[in-house]
Amino acid sequence: MKEKIIERFKTLIRFDTSSDPESSSYPSTEAQSLFAEVIAGELMKIGLKDIDIDQYGYVTGALPGNTEGPVIGFIAHIDTSPDCSGYGISPIVTEGYDGKSIERKGPALSPEEFPELKLYKGKTIICSDGTTLLGADDKAGCTEIITALEYLIENPEIKHPTIKVAFTPDEEIGAGVDHFDVKKFGCDFAYTVDGGILGEISYENFNAARAKINIKGKSVHPGSAKDIMINAGMIACELNSMLPENESPSTTDGYEGFYHLTKLNGNVENADMDYIIRDFDRNNFEIRKNIVKSIVSTLNRKYGEDTVKLNMYDEYYNMAEIIEKHKNVLDRAVKAIEKAGVKPLIEPIRGGTDGARLSFMGLPCPNIFTGGHNFHGPYEFICVESMEKAVEVIINIAISEL
Repeated sequence: MKEKIIERFKTLIRFDTSSDPESSSYPSTEAQSLFAEVIAGELMKIGLKDIDIDQYGYVTGALPGNTEGPVIGFIAHIDTSPDCSGYGISPIVTEGYDGKSIERKGPALSPEEFPELKLYKGKTIICSDGTTLLGADDKAGCTEIITALEYLIENPEIKHPTIKVAFTPDEEIGAGVDHFDVKKFGCDFAYTVDGGILGEISYENFNAARAKINIKGKSVHPGSAKDIMINAGMIACELNSMLPENESPSTTDGYEGFYHLTKLNGNVENADMDYIIRDFDRNNFEIRKNIVKSIVSTLNRKYGEDTVKLNMYDEYYNMAEIIEKHKNVLDRAVKAIEKAGVKPLIEPIRGGTDGARLSFMGLPCPNIFTGGHNFHGPYEFICVESMEKAVEVIINIAISEL
């Protein structure tokens, strides 16, 4: 199974499937539509049934059950983050990792900088050459789901209920389930395979909102600007300084929320800002949004109405609100991880998954580990032995009597 995982993973990461937050199409990039055909081909090769690619690029398939039980879904996303290039990924496979720096074309992958590497001494690590991301988020999940179902198909004596799979586009830009048909998918519950380190299972995630801000200035010659000029760029700086200090991603962890400036473009005449707003607690989440609204109102009173325009909208909510009503779904995953000889690590997601939105769409959907680290950048890596355990956990979930 180890070699099969490595080869399948290397095959899938060859394809650049970065999503595009500025695109108006769905999927946001043509490359994802092409990759959907690749995934469908993999499903055909292993013998899955009812394989379909719909008009939105969702790839689905089914493994008919050979015993009674709930219909269980497994979901992974096919896009990679636009935060770092996914073009021309050149993987480095390090067998029997010696615990030292992995030298690459790009910056070395060093245990001094990333101490978690030391956990994998003697194991097999895959990383990129340092000039791109690796694509484990979430082609590791794709690999693990397909490999687990292949095992069940090759061992028909193993009893399992009907299993369904789905591979979604545009998860990295928050649009992964915009057009997902939960009723058509037809599962009682599901799991996204989109997590991090070995043993991780998550059923809590941020409540999330996005704030898009436009600032209109007034540009005149600086020599005669007194009491006339309104500098949009300076107002943008002022707005950011009015947000609570030490509540950004770089100063928070655990259950702490934040404001994150993701984009700032501007000059005297015009400035655009994008923020993501995150908090686990729904009340605190609403407070954070109200703080942004209050700041915008204050600046408009100071500089004139409609100087600062705010477009703020919610993206997803904390799926704990739903999963806590379906604890059997979580218990099934915990039992499956323990059966694989791994200690369950229940951790909140400081982010979101397709499962968060799916849970509120009527499909309880916690998130389980893939084995990856340092997603969205050139320091991304994954341990193959952890991928093997992820496959085992998927199988255990499928055959559980819970």
